[in-house]
Amino acid sequence: MTARRPGFPARLDLQSGRPRPATPAGGAVPQRGAAAPSASVHKPASTAAVGRVLPVPVTLAIPRGLGMDSAAVRNRMVQKIAAGGIDDAAVLAALQAVERHRFVDSALVNQAYEDTSLPIGLEQTISKPSVVARMLSLLRAGLVTGDGPMGGRLLEIGTGCGYQAAVMSHLATEVYSIERLRGLHERARENLRPFRLANVHLIFGDGMAGFAQGAPYAGIVAAAGGEAVPQAWLDQLAVGGRLVAPLVTSTGQQALVVIDRQAQGFSRRVLEAVHFVPLKSGIA
Repeated sequence: MTARRPGFPARLDLQSGRPRPATPAGGAVPQRGAAAPSASVHKPASTAAVGRVLPVPVTLAIPRGLGMDSAAVRNRMVQKIAAGGIDDAAVLAALQAVERHRFVDSALVNQAYEDTSLPIGLEQTISKPSVVARMLSLLRAGLVTGDGPMGGRLLEIGTGCGYQAAVMSHLATEVYSIERLRGLHERARENLRPFRLANVHLIFGDGMAGFAQGAPYAGIVAAAGGEAVPQAWLDQLAVGGRLVAPLVTSTGQQALVVIDRQAQGFSRRVLEAVHFVPLKSGIA
């Protein structure tokens, strides 16, 4: 039998554990540039998630425009991130494309394109743009060769306000993003609705359990750090896939961890120190 994928946006039915499509007032949201994904999907083999999708062309020339809606404002942010060592053209182009100020509170909008984390409510934050770029560049580095394309299906643990999911939508065929806090899940739905991202699926549920219905994933990225990587994430990672997440080390501090899954098992690298909100189980 084929599995039913959640449409955008999606909620997780807490009684059945299955995704339940949410229809906005006034009917279904029209999709931009493509028909909505089929509800009936052929489940790929474990390596099939590492698909092929054309890379995003990068244009960093300063375009015309005014105010926060100006691409020139985003361009300055992207140039600073590139100067800081991020050289993945597709990631830089995705950051250029997504208007970060639409994901922060109006009182903080003037800081939207600074390289800083900002509060988004419920004791959560939107990550620094440079951290988003770093994690997605690490993810892509394990799934591409040179300037080649990225794998097809990604899982994000911790939707937050939806910003990183929007960036990821430019880098993969499908993005599943799960959030345990209902208030943030609803906020992300509202933030993302105007973008009409047909390849983004939002799930309300326990991120520590991942989202088995969409597995296997070519890549998994987490926006919260715990003392161990949940086994569910490892189980849902495709052979040939990569996981990037913050992890509490033996020193008690968080560091970025990169885990690759090969046919013979998993390999792990611990990288630089980071600071993310703690990973928690359950929903709230």
